[in-house]
Amino acid sequence: MKRIFICDEMHPSLFGMLDEAGFEYSYQPKARRDEILAQIGEYEGLLIRSKTLVDEDFLAHAPRLAFIGRAGAGLDLIDRDACEAHNIRLFAANAGNADAVGEHATGMLLALMNHIHTADREVREKIWRREANRGTEIGGKTVGLIGYGHNGQAFARRLSGFGVQVLAYDKYRDRYSDTYAQEATMEEIFAEADILSLHIPLTEETEHLVNTAFISRFAKPFTLINISRGEIVSLADTLAALQSGEVSGACLDVLENEKLHQLPAGPDAVFDALAQLPNVLFTPHVAGWSHESYICINEVLVRQIAREFGKVSP
Repeated sequence: MKRIFICDEMHPSLFGMLDEAGFEYSYQPKARRDEILAQIGEYEGLLIRSKTLVDEDFLAHAPRLAFIGRAGAGLDLIDRDACEAHNIRLFAANAGNADAVGEHATGMLLALMNHIHTADREVREKIWRREANRGTEIGGKTVGLIGYGHNGQAFARRLSGFGVQVLAYDKYRDRYSDTYAQEATMEEIFAEADILSLHIPLTEETEHLVNTAFISRFAKPFTLINISRGEIVSLADTLAALQSGEVSGACLDVLENEKLHQLPAGPDAVFDALAQLPNVLFTPHVAGWSHESYICINEVLVRQIAREFGKVSP
């Protein structure tokens, strides 16, 4: 029977699923890194969320490790090359929070385009400004998606009722046009997009993909949606583009540095300037973090792991 070390906070639904799949496990969500390293050598499996970095040093303490499961989308905290060298299988629950991401991206876009966030604050202060809060419809706009995996597809499905054209670029797929999106090149997205949404992992190639040079290639001002990873977007360059009008608005669920309380002492010029702009909408990395997805992520993850390492239910 495979033993799994669980070192991040998980929804309690996970444990029954692991029991049914025939795994033993130790749940230690408060364990420090040194405590994890002292114990991981006893386990064949590891389940993490966003706290634990798995690098070569970590794997040196884990000679029995056969698989790692990431309860979420993306594997940027895991050294994939090192895992491959150690014959460790990697599993992620990318499909588990796709519906939550699709709904959240839609909600942020509608809120931004219709000034719902600013109008709500003003009305609470008994300020009644109708003209200043006149909305812009997304119907008739062109939405460009970079990445057309589970999350990109979920967003495209939700956009289908709004009368938009959806262009999708995915470097790692071909012939993926469907009812909800048309396969496109980046050049077509640069030429046509009114709205750009990112659905890609953080890699060396995508880090700071959205920078001044990238933004300058768009033929017209566009609204930026980032619900993927904060480091994909340069906030300093995005701020400059918002100030110049090259970017007409931004929905940011993720930031380059999400530990806001740990920002350098004193004002953080870029973040503080972004926070003052009415055409910027923030949420705290919760696009895929619904009550339903918290459970669905576990279902997707355990199902994958059980197929190879556990007892699969009929």
